[in-house]
Amino acid sequence: MSTSAFPDITLNNGVRMPQLGFGTYKVGGEATAAALAAGYRSIDTAEMYGNEEEIGRALAESGIPREELFVTSKVWNDHHGYQATLDAFEGSRRRLGLDYLDLYLIHWPQPQLGLHAETWRALEKLLADGAVRAIGVSNFTPQDLDELLRTAGTVPAVNQIELNPYRPRAAEREYHARHGIATQAWAPLARAGDLLAEPAVREAAEAHGRTPAQVVIRWHLQTGTIAIPRSSDPGRIAANADVMGFRLSDEEMARLTALGN
Repeated sequence: MSTSAFPDITLNNGVRMPQLGFGTYKVGGEATAAALAAGYRSIDTAEMYGNEEEIGRALAESGIPREELFVTSKVWNDHHGYQATLDAFEGSRRRLGLDYLDLYLIHWPQPQLGLHAETWRALEKLLADGAVRAIGVSNFTPQDLDELLRTAGTVPAVNQIELNPYRPRAAEREYHARHGIATQAWAPLARAGDLLAEPAVREAAEAHGRTPAQVVIRWHLQTGTIAIPRSSDPGRIAANADVMGFRLSDEEMARLTALGN
């Protein structure tokens, strides 16, 4: 049961995941500690980020009970295949200092390798063994998911994709909803600062007395996506978590979504 300050998404296997988490790409232990102090309980990392040990220390030093945390990591491209994936998982679990992970993802599709079925079978074993609570993918297109689902015994719980008002990804979200896959957004604030300067964003921020980043995060929450904003600045980390005290109107939501047209 989640004790996060944020709403939960119930995944397709009944596991509850906080809808707002903290992304750790290019940040480390200090930022993760600040995120935990700000109320985040869902922490997203990956083998490729090279920060799992730092994040593991921050989790351990936080004093937060393990059952209140939701920790995600991902298998990198050069570890696809059944045994290689199992070995990669053990490495991530050891570096994080955890007995289990809450969510484990295939970081990127690698269709040219022809190993999706084997890699997914390894994730299914981890799930069956209780080493992970849920399994999913990242950056998979509907075509990649179609290929995976042809042989999968378990439908992915999550697909983590680049998604923000510039890239609302309506077709992908519709596909996910049809198959019971939760949509998680990386780069939820977009990869450049232009989104936060958009008039639709700034006007909504002024109307609600909020920051532009808070407005965009609120857009994610109201569209039903799981968002993982990241920052190395403790003030911004705390501000990005302070998004539960207001709600965007239908018109404001539509204006933000229209930025992707």
